[in-house]
Amino acid sequence: MSELAQSLDDGHSPQRLADGFDPNRGDFLAQAEPYRRELLAHCYRMTGSLHDAEDLVQETFLRAWKGYDRFEGKSSVRTWLHRIATNTCLTSLEGRQRRPLPTGLGAPSSQPTDELVERSEVSWLEPLPESSYDDPADPLTIVGSRESVRLAFVAALQHLSPRQRAVLVLRDVLQWRAAEVADAIGTSVAAVNSLLQRARAQLEAVGPSQDDRLSPPESAEAREQLSRYISAFEDYDIERLVEMFTAEAVWEMPPFDGWYRGGPAIGELIHHNCPANAAGDMRLLPLIANGQPAAAMYMRLPETGGRHVPFQLHVLDVLPSGISHVVAFLDTSLFAKFLLPEAL
Repeated sequence: MSELAQSLDDGHSPQRLADGFDPNRGDFLAQAEPYRRELLAHCYRMTGSLHDAEDLVQETFLRAWKGYDRFEGKSSVRTWLHRIATNTCLTSLEGRQRRPLPTGLGAPSSQPTDELVERSEVSWLEPLPESSYDDPADPLTIVGSRESVRLAFVAALQHLSPRQRAVLVLRDVLQWRAAEVADAIGTSVAAVNSLLQRARAQLEAVGPSQDDRLSPPESAEAREQLSRYISAFEDYDIERLVEMFTAEAVWEMPPFDGWYRGGPAIGELIHHNCPANAAGDMRLLPLIANGQPAAAMYMRLPETGGRHVPFQLHVLDVLPSGISHVVAFLDTSLFAKFLLPEAL
C-alpha cells in the first residue's frame, strides 16, 4: 500500500495532514485542488488507465504536500504539480507493459464466428468519464482536453516508451518548452528533442491518432446517431444496427482479443454472441467518454430476476457517414467510475 493510500486508510487527507502538522502548508489544498481534474487527465494519458490515474493523482498530491514548504514559486503551481505528476507516472510505469486495445495487439481481424478468447492477463486500455477532464466552469478548455483524451490518441500513446510519452504529452498537449520538459524529467534539451522526434514518428507509424471528421458528442449529428444506435440495440434490430456502420468500421471488446471489421461482420458477431434474445433485453444509457459519444449497456439475464445489470460500456467514433469504431468495454467495475446505477 502506498504512503498516501495508508494515510487515507487511517482516515487522513492531505488537508488534515497539512493542518495537523505544519501550518505553513495549510493552504496547500486550496492551491492544488483546482488542478486535480487536469492532473487526472494527464496521468490517464500517461498510463491509459483511469484506476491507475486516480491513484497517481493521489500520490502526486502527497508528494507535493510533503514538498510544499520548499516550493519557491519559480514556476506556477500548475507547472510544479504537472512536473511531480509526470515523474510519479514515470516511476509507476517502470517495468510495466503497455495497455493496448485488441487492435493494438498486431493480429489481423477475426471472423465473427470464431470462438471468443478472453485475455485476462492483459492490462487493457480503459475509458475516461467526461467528468474527469471537462471543466464546465471553463468551457474554453473543453475542446482541447477532449481531443487529447480520445481513445485513438491514448491508444497510440501506448506504443511509445514512458519517456517518449511524457515528452510528447508535455510538448504537444501541454505546450511546454523543450527546456521546461528537460528540467522536469532530468535530461538535456537535445535529448528531449530527440525523444520528441522519435515519438512523433512512432505515432505516425501506428496510424492516425486523431480524426478531424469525428462529430463532437454534443453535436446534433452525434446525438442523433447515438440515439439511433441505442434504439437499434434496445429493439434487438441487428439489421438496422448494421446499416449504421461505415464500410470499414471496427468493433473490439476487451478483454476479448479479437476485433472485427465491417458492418456485416459486426452484426454476425452480435447475433452469435450477444446473450439478448428479444427486444427489451438490453437497455442503454447515453453518456460521454473520452470526448466521444458513449453508452452504458445493461442486460436482462435469467439469473438477475428480470433486472437489467451492467454489461458493457461502448465508446463510439461517429463520422458524418456513420459509426466508424466501437470499443465495447466489458469491465463492469467501470460503471461505478462513470457514476452509473448498479442496476435498472
